[in-house]
Amino acid sequence: MSEKNKIFNKVKEWLLDYEFNISFEDENQKVLIIEKESNGIKNMILIVSDSILIMEQFLFEIKNPTETMYRTLLQKNRDIVHGAFVLDHSGRKVIFRDTLPTDNMAQNEVMASINSLGILVGEFNSEMIKMSK
Repeated sequence: MSEKNKIFNKVKEWLLDYEFNISFEDENQKVLIIEKESNGIKNMILIVSDSILIMEQFLFEIKNPTETMYRTLLQKNRDIVHGAFVLDHSGRKVIFRDTLPTDNMAQNEVMASINSLGILVGEFNSEMIKMSK
């Protein structure tokens, strides 16, 4: 079994240990899509790359972007323990993204990154709703 396969299976096992629902799995591409709505996780994509685990979840689309909104997002990044807000190529879709190196990666690190999104959604929910209108 290749190293990428071992890491993929280990991450999948960790997610199941924490009762995440795996709604999509592609072992060949090393992609998982997970959900746990009680933690604010909905369609989070996890990709095992050559040396990193990539985690992304679409959060919202900015309908009427302003400089103030982008400044607010950048300032909020400072408060996020793991991961960050990123924008897609259009500059309107806001995504939560985090990456972890896969060598010596531990279960608590993966869960901390995922849980960071849950905390972010809880703390910043009203602002995200305003930006999406």
